Amino acid sequence: MAIAYRQWCEGDDLALLEMWGGPETDQARQFRGTLAPSGNAPWRRCIVAEDVVDGAAIPVAAGVVHEASLHPERLWVYVEVARDHRRAGIGSTLLAMLRHEAEHSPSGVSRLRTKVEPGTPGAAFAEAAGLAPIQRSRLVVVDPGALKLPVFGDGSEAAASDQVEDLATGSVELSGVVGRYYTAVHDWDSPGELSIAAVQRLFLDELSGAHGAIVLRAPKASAFGAGVPASKKGRLQAFAVSYAQGGPELGEPADGSRGHGTKAGQPSDVFLGHEPELSAVDARAAVRDLLALIAYQYPVLLELDDSMAALRAVVEPLLAAGKARQAGADTLVVSDPA
Repeated sequence: MAIAYRQWCEGDDLALLEMWGGPETDQARQFRGTLAPSGNAPWRRCIVAEDVVDGAAIPVAAGVVHEASLHPERLWVYVEVARDHRRAGIGSTLLAMLRHEAEHSPSGVSRLRTKVEPGTPGAAFAEAAGLAPIQRSRLVVVDPGALKLPVFGDGSEAAASDQVEDLATGSVELSGVVGRYYTAVHDWDSPGELSIAAVQRLFLDELSGAHGAIVLRAPKASAFGAGVPASKKGRLQAFAVSYAQGGPELGEPADGSRGHGTKAGQPSDVFLGHEPELSAVDARAAVRDLLALIAYQYPVLLELDDSMAALRAVVEPLLAAGKARQAGADTLVVSDPA
């Protein structure tokens, strides 16, 4: 086996696909999309390993390292080697070459991170390379009716309408809370400065796939102090943004009930969070009440990071009780040590 290394060229994706076959994990499927020609806008370096047999060069492995506009404190890295060429040092050589490239990144950032599935060859390779877990993420499906519906105020429809609201995804108020929440639960890998425009682009506009949003507010408050009837909208406490395709959106009536889901009964993808300045107790209560509403009639798919304390406190008992289930394997974000 004679291995040669070169920059990524047009057509390598098809040649490697023939050698690799289908992706072994969801992470591999996602990262394969980052294999592309090296460039500087954004900065990316991609290297291919070829096995040269009888003068013919056959691509068998590839690796990429690139900067990220979101979470800029580390570089993303990915290496994949054909099954029949593993344990021959090709992956380690590619990673060493990518580390060398990383030392010259324009941002000056050289620390690497990637995503792996526990118990896979990719996880073992990352561990051997010194990458250690910094976060665990799970996809969880919450079954319909898993939580009892909350009662707001005096239990009237008017009281519920004061606190539960369909909100346009273009709302600046919503964007502010979404951005603050995302930053708060990603303190382990800072997303950097998130402007309202960036939050919109990443999470809330049509290109992000966002279809609708529902929010939970604190009870109405008086703008003029005690003794004056409350008229001011309560502060936004929790939000749920739906990325569902082909079914009712969040807040859209379905058979007379507030809910969401797909027509085939498949779970809808929802980003659920809360105002990070809430106390731990209030955050759990707000997340629980909003989850109970959106999962009343249809199943909900949530991404649950270990850093999402309030959401974990609500969802993990549902997992233990069989009212929610994990979809697929864990995902670990692994990184070079600080």
